Amino acid sequence: MKQSILAIGVMVCALGGCTSANPDLLTVRTEGPDEFSIVPTKPLQQPEDFASLPQPTPGGSNLVDPTPEADAFAALGGNAAVLTRAANDPALAAYTGRYGVTPNIRGELAATDLAFRKRNPGRILERAFDVTTYYKAYRRQALDQHAELERFRAAGVRTVAAPPTGAQ
Repeated sequence: MKQSILAIGVMVCALGGCTSANPDLLTVRTEGPDEFSIVPTKPLQQPEDFASLPQPTPGGSNLVDPTPEADAFAALGGNAAVLTRAANDPALAAYTGRYGVTPNIRGELAATDLAFRKRNPGRILERAFDVTTYYKAYRRQALDQHAELERFRAAGVRTVAAPPTGAQ
């Protein structure tokens, strides 16, 4: 009896050691390439003046990158430059940053979320059998859309209808 309990304990510890240092909450595994990551580019073209080319920036855009919104805007007779105007508008940037800006917000959020996931890694057997723990981990942070809808309506705010719950 003691040997079987000891063997089960060893197996549970061994399965617990199989978890990674970066706990994944969604256990979706894909095989092969992601077909949505392949995007056709525009044809290469030589600029009129090489001195007028912008300086390359990490994560920045390229002249041959697809711009579906701007292309659709121009095809419908609009001015595609309007779409990039907000990025070059210092008044808009000053207004949106009036309460302060955290320069490394993505890194801070990623570190905070990683710490949260390490504190709430899920049960050992859930990890061993690739059971998704995402919804369970973030359950307390979820917003009940119907309760919020009723709260806003009770406060006199005009709202649109919420989608129905459950299967139709």
